Amino acid sequence: QVQLVESGGGLVQAGGSLRLSCAASGRTFMGWFRQAPGKEREFVAAIRWSTGSTYYADSVKGRFTISRDGAKNTVYLQMNSLKPEDTAVYYCATGPTYYGGSLRGAGAYDYWGQGTQVTVSS
Repeated sequence: QVQLVESGGGLVQAGGSLRLSCAASGRTFMGWFRQAPGKEREFVAAIRWSTGSTYYADSVKGRFTISRDGAKNTVYLQMNSLKPEDTAVYYCATGPTYYGGSLRGAGAYDYWGQGTQVTVSS
């Protein structure tokens, strides 16, 4: 069983920054999703562990950065220039080590963290 431990959410004013962290070991890719009240869960960003290849939703490109620290088995989501519409519960996720398809869909992931709330005030 893979356990994902998230941290770093909170309340921030528009234009501010937050960094989310998610610890997990032995994975080949990890992603971040978010879900706002009344909306479906949506893809935010993902990273392939071995190559460092990154993928972003258009809505966060240029503002958010996903990265990983191999020594700490941790993936980060640096969120800058936050907007009120970024308010959501953010989840980190990972999937089978053999998976080589697109990382943008929730179907690629079978392990999810508990979620961390990010609230951006205007």
